[in-house]
Amino acid sequence: MADLNGFDATNVEPNAGLDPIPAGKYVAAITASEMKPTKNGKGEYLELEMEVLEGPFKGRKLWDRLTLKHPNTQTVEIARGTLSAICRAVNVLRPRDSVELHNLPLVVSVAIKNREDTGEPTNTIKGYAKRDAGVASPRMNAATTSGSTPPWKR
Repeated sequence: MADLNGFDATNVEPNAGLDPIPAGKYVAAITASEMKPTKNGKGEYLELEMEVLEGPFKGRKLWDRLTLKHPNTQTVEIARGTLSAICRAVNVLRPRDSVELHNLPLVVSVAIKNREDTGEPTNTIKGYAKRDAGVASPRMNAATTSGSTPPWKR
C-alpha cells in the first residue's frame, strides 16, 4: 500500500501511450543496467536501459536484455557477442562492472517487432556500433562522464 497524498486525477491530464520510435540508427547511451533472473530461474540477464541523445526522439528510452548466464550455450554466446559490440562501441574493452558502460554515446540500430504476448509493435535492438565522427552532439570524455548526472542533462 502506498499513500498517494490526496492525488486527484481530475486535475491532471493523463499520459498517452507512446508508439515505438521508427526503425533506424540513433545516438544513445546506456543510462542504467541490472542483472536479473530469467523467468524460469535457470539463468540471468543483463537488462540495459538506454536513452536517445539526439534528434526528434531525444529522451526516449530503449531496452535490451543480454542473457549472460543460461544452460543454453548458444544463448550465452549471442549475448556475449552483443556485449562485446557494446564494449567496442564505447571503447571500454574490459569492464569489471556494467556501470562502466553508462553515459557513453554509441549508435543503436533499432527495429520494430510485434510482441509475442500482445501482438503490439515494440522496439527491439538489432545492433550497436561506434558513434560516427560525423554525428554532431556534445563531446563525451572521461572527465564529463565521471559524475552521476549524464553530460547531456547538465
